[in-house]
Amino acid sequence: MSLKIFDVTDYNCSKEEAMAYDRLRPSPETGSGTGSHANAIPLHKRKLLLTTSVIALVLIVLVVCGSAAGMHEGEGGATPIRRKLNQAISSTCSTADGCPDHCVDSLLKFPNSFSANEQDAELVRVSFNTTLRHFSDALYTISSFSNMQMDPRVRSAFDACVELLEGSVDALSRAISAVNPPRNGDNKGVSTQDVMTWLSAALTNHDTCAEGFEGVTGAVKDRVMEELKDLSEAGSKFLSKFVAIGEKDSAGTPTVHNRRLLEWVSDDEISVENEENFPKWLGRKERKLLSAPLSEIQADIIVSKDGNGTVTVNTITEAIKKAPEYSMRTKRIEEDSLNVGKKKINLVFIGDGKEKPVITGGKSVSDNLTTFHTATFAASGAGFIARDITFENWDGPAKHQAVALRVDADHAVVYRCNIIGFQDTLYVHSNRQFYRECDIYGTVDFIFGNAAVVLQNCSILAQKPMPGQKITITSQGRNFLNQNTGISIHACRILPMPDLVAANGSFQTYLGRPWRMYSRVVFLLSYMDHHIDPRGWLEWNVSFAHTLYYGEYNNYGPGAAVDQRVNWPGFRVITSVIEATKFTVAQLICGLLWLPSTGIAFLAAL
Repeated sequence: MSLKIFDVTDYNCSKEEAMAYDRLRPSPETGSGTGSHANAIPLHKRKLLLTTSVIALVLIVLVVCGSAAGMHEGEGGATPIRRKLNQAISSTCSTADGCPDHCVDSLLKFPNSFSANEQDAELVRVSFNTTLRHFSDALYTISSFSNMQMDPRVRSAFDACVELLEGSVDALSRAISAVNPPRNGDNKGVSTQDVMTWLSAALTNHDTCAEGFEGVTGAVKDRVMEELKDLSEAGSKFLSKFVAIGEKDSAGTPTVHNRRLLEWVSDDEISVENEENFPKWLGRKERKLLSAPLSEIQADIIVSKDGNGTVTVNTITEAIKKAPEYSMRTKRIEEDSLNVGKKKINLVFIGDGKEKPVITGGKSVSDNLTTFHTATFAASGAGFIARDITFENWDGPAKHQAVALRVDADHAVVYRCNIIGFQDTLYVHSNRQFYRECDIYGTVDFIFGNAAVVLQNCSILAQKPMPGQKITITSQGRNFLNQNTGISIHACRILPMPDLVAANGSFQTYLGRPWRMYSRVVFLLSYMDHHIDPRGWLEWNVSFAHTLYYGEYNNYGPGAAVDQRVNWPGFRVITSVIEATKFTVAQLICGLLWLPSTGIAFLAAL
């Protein structure tokens, strides 16, 4: 049994999207990146500069605010006359933390800012910088609490918060590069959907951070919540502004920089055997990587007890450590909680088959951990691919939340894998993800999170839960109307496990329940067995019935009848092909722009 790990940095994503991630890659000489938050300054000096800059920024803001409140100009102490503000400036400055007057004064210094409307690019960039500053300041302040006394449960929530906010600052830094004017064409590969994805991920990270402190009390929680309180408003307001501007352009959609559409892709099923479906820049060897027999694959690192392979290690942890990395963040890795951190990009994990190797663990919230930290395996590095592996959390239903696989990597693919657990088995946390030919087992909310994710040709298997429990397959966490997230289950099989069949109807099974206000889930062209309750969906918060989006399109089988489904305003039986197509690989996760380069077959349209 062996696990093969590949570094596919040079070809995992499309050439254009590689540019977006490459701006954060460190140079060999300095270890620093070339993005908006990295330059050719050594890491330890950058940290010192960052600390000094943040302190200076806070002092400047305090001085300016104080001046605006208590100082006068001229010999007679006359108060300056403020001009009447236009709607664009007022809107942009409405989230300025404690100092909107300073924000207004800053914007008024821009040429023609007083006459600019909300579509003005300069105002958008200033607004974006304000949002990034909110998150950066919160990260800096919250990180300074690390030496406070904490019990294990609070420490787990705190550590998750720091990790999540670091991810948000990274995501916003990439996005802010997209709304700035291109330099030497270095961001021409960034699309509107990229920016919306990264903004959505930042908001999801905020929600997950706050959620981690639910059920605990104390000074650490109070201070963290104080820092978090304005972040979601700042982020959601800018996301709304970004979408609104795009809706008014000539194309009818938001526009950052145009992306060249890949003409070699059709709406048919892409196959690795059909080489003409691949872009010309992708090498022949790379096209065959994921479709080749294991005996023909030359891996960069092999996890094996046999000692075969050019670089052989005994554990997956060792393999992850040996993989190349970039970015400024140092990630602690424990043997029983494997994590492909965000600096480990474009790694491919290939096992010997679905049944082996088995990456297994038994962490749950009963161990004083947040749900975020219970994952047996977690992947944050962009371009993550897993094939022919089992991810398992063996803690039973009595331990409640216990994640087998958590993915918050952008452009992530999980192919022909088993994902086994009970409650909260698969955490599709954020960004864009694709699952193909996987078997996913669970009981309560066992596919949950706030990614833009498509599961295709998968088997979704409901297990017997604890007495009195109801089975819910999905629990989607979209919390803001403009987030481009949702769970799409396309051409899958929704089946009961034998133990559930033997229970003879003792447990109700639902397609999902709304975790957040704008929860969005669709089932397309999937088989539903008899165990699905005729109502289809289960309430979580009654008020969410008006704001969620739950849809079913041309499903079949004994559990697919829709005549007795819930009558919520947000539920619909989809009859329009155009509406259903919004939740395909091509549209929900923009898969035509990145999935072909992975070499994994997929269905782009319905």
